[in-house]
Amino acid sequence: MHRMSIYTLALGVFLTATSELVVSGILNVIADSLNISLALAGQLITVYSLAFAIGTPVVVSVTARLGRRKVLLGSLALFILGCLVAFGSSNIVILMASRVILGVSAGVYLVVALGVAAKLVPREKLGSAIGTIVLGFSSAMILGVPIGIAITNWLNWQSIFLILGLFSLGIAFVMLRLLPDLEGDEPVSFRQQFKVLGSVVVVSGLLLTFFRESGNSVLFTYLTPYIQDILHIKASNISIILLAFGIFGAIGSRLGGYGVDRWGAARIIAFSIAVHIAALAVLPFVSEVPGIGLALLAVIVLSMFANGPAIQSYFIQQAPESSNLVLSLNTSIVHLGLAAGAGTGGFVVNATSTLLFNPWVAGVILVLGLAAALVSFSRGKKVSVQSA
Repeated sequence: MHRMSIYTLALGVFLTATSELVVSGILNVIADSLNISLALAGQLITVYSLAFAIGTPVVVSVTARLGRRKVLLGSLALFILGCLVAFGSSNIVILMASRVILGVSAGVYLVVALGVAAKLVPREKLGSAIGTIVLGFSSAMILGVPIGIAITNWLNWQSIFLILGLFSLGIAFVMLRLLPDLEGDEPVSFRQQFKVLGSVVVVSGLLLTFFRESGNSVLFTYLTPYIQDILHIKASNISIILLAFGIFGAIGSRLGGYGVDRWGAARIIAFSIAVHIAALAVLPFVSEVPGIGLALLAVIVLSMFANGPAIQSYFIQQAPESSNLVLSLNTSIVHLGLAAGAGTGGFVVNATSTLLFNPWVAGVILVLGLAAALVSFSRGKKVSVQSA
């Protein structure tokens, strides 16, 4: 029963993540449809990220003591509303408003789903449960975006959001029947909450997330041109390559969850980041050997997604009484890191007139993330010893 509940939660993550990711794949279609510039259409992604990053921690904190099923259903109801607003959008202002609604509701749903998955399984199965939820997000990259593009070509871009809303309604119905009404977080005073946020373990963990996402974004924001210009791969092959990377990401999510249960979150985080850094260091040297370059990129994707469940599990283990607050802040840091990395990557390209060095810049940033992780692990061990 709990396994079905977790898969239902993951399907909800798939739908909400698709609403975020699909826009980048149909940006030119939206721009033409609304008679706006591509640059203005691109702000739909920015607005979503800001709403996700700012709104999620606020709403999660306000609803912390409510039953988890109520919050999940409430966030899905808000998500469905956002989908309907997007479906009926006739101008950029209305569509921007829908992105705010979708960003906040998707962020709240993701954080609460992670917390609920952790409560539904015994401690030794935490990693696998979190890995399944993260798999919902990576599946949106593999299936959600291509399906959204196909629907746009078949019907129109507005229909994507109507379909997402209808499927979300179905998920809400299943969740109402299947999911137990778990209690919210235990009452924790603001003083205790801020004490958690002042913890070296948690703060260094959040820095890990920031540097990790920034490093990833330095390369992956420009992944398609990197594959074409540096690895000299034909544009006609890009779609199948990205699909293959998406599959590697899904495998990484499952392996990361399994690894957390087997060897612990800290070891998986350290190992996956170390592999990631090593692959980034070698990548610029093999620009003339496309096969090896693609293999290294596949390793990077695998390690990147294996790291995701480990980080989420680590935060839940380190701050069990305030896990929803910390997870919501972590998701905000993710979006801030993505924005910072994209900007840094653009600066490097402008300064060097090539994408060749972006992997090295990404690797340096990830080294900072690994250092933050080691500080968090070391401090966490000291706290555990003192508590014992």
